[in-house]
Amino acid sequence: MPSANFFRRETTIKELQINEQIRDRELRVISANGDQLGILSAQEANRMAEEQGLDLVKISPTAVPPVCKIMDYGKFKYEQTKREKDAKKNQKIVELKEVWLSATIDVGDLNIKAKQAIKFVQNGDKVRVSIRLKGRQQAYPEIAMGIMHDFFEIVRPYAVKEKEPKLEGRTIAMNIAPIPQKNK
Repeated sequence: MPSANFFRRETTIKELQINEQIRDRELRVISANGDQLGILSAQEANRMAEEQGLDLVKISPTAVPPVCKIMDYGKFKYEQTKREKDAKKNQKIVELKEVWLSATIDVGDLNIKAKQAIKFVQNGDKVRVSIRLKGRQQAYPEIAMGIMHDFFEIVRPYAVKEKEPKLEGRTIAMNIAPIPQKNK
């Protein structure tokens, strides 16, 4: 049986103390327009916020004395959730795509597979390139390693090796990633 907390929705905004929840004796108070009002008692700061029709919000509870700001708490929460949604929307999720090759692949097919890997890399995704060795091919893994190196020479202008080609059981695998962009 799940606990009662299982069904509660997680809030991404940590709850701040507001108005009468603030029990500190002295507070450093900042006005709604950002001016320092100095160190005031909690009652006086609450009264000032009430006169302006706003809330007193404890922004920095660990500071000595705690820092509070006079603001519209509902608007503040709305803007904060909006910022978090925008940040989440702008995050790029990097996927790991996979391209399978054969130890007996011909040049034309290798070029087609390389073009597909280049498309993935240009979209910002990482690519795992794999060759499964079958039967007698397992006795000659250097042939498959040569194909891996040929493949990487085709995609070199668009990608960097993240993981060198390595024999893992019956599979040779290598990871490539987009070339990192230099931010100025």
